[in-house]
Amino acid sequence: MRIIRAKDYKDMSRKAANIISAQVILKPDSVLGLATGSSPIGTYEQLVKWYEKDDLDFADVTTVNLDEYYGMKPENDQSYHYFMHDHFFDHVNIDPSRINLPNGMEPDEKKECARYDAVLRSVGDVDIQLLGIGRNGHIGFNEPDDCFAKGTHCVELTESTIEANKRFFVSEDEVPRRAYSMGIHTIMTAKKVLVVASGEDKAWAIRESCFGPVTPKVPGSILQLHNDAIVIADEAALSLCGDFL
Repeated sequence: MRIIRAKDYKDMSRKAANIISAQVILKPDSVLGLATGSSPIGTYEQLVKWYEKDDLDFADVTTVNLDEYYGMKPENDQSYHYFMHDHFFDHVNIDPSRINLPNGMEPDEKKECARYDAVLRSVGDVDIQLLGIGRNGHIGFNEPDDCFAKGTHCVELTESTIEANKRFFVSEDEVPRRAYSMGIHTIMTAKKVLVVASGEDKAWAIRESCFGPVTPKVPGSILQLHNDAIVIADEAALSLCGDFL
């Protein structure tokens, strides 16, 4: 695992965008694994800027997203489908037929998980998987558990995740309690994994994921076993890692 220190959120975002843009330039038909949440927004904004300057071309790129809230319509402005279009897809020349996300409106969990796993197999190994990390160490919506989930699954979100998501909703009652998530095994098959983390509230998760024991109680810790995992974190997110760096 390689750790890249960033000065702040803007620096973190630019460094992550540099790695993703290099991937797309070197392999125009790359498969990109994408994440949502506040952490990658700056990365998407930077990629859009470079696209608008004709420095990047996404015409042949295929994308697969990590997760989606269960029972949430894609047109809901808090859905991850909406998020991705609002922050990235609608601003670049990506082919809509190459965009893949879990279908949060499919009530049959087994059916949707099987469908999305089939999609993931069909696109082949992800060239680079972008990840944020939760305060409790979750990646995607793989929450702390007694074992690492392998494939796509429907997750019961933990109270800490629900609490962290409250700020995006008008009321607590609107915060989703469940989500479809790509599994740990699928994330680990990506050729490269890129984690972005910013802020003091991510400091514990970064320390435990990078330097703690590998345990499903801290899902991000599994990335210690990946052959090519990069963590880009700002000073605040690395504030508890002083003894290790």
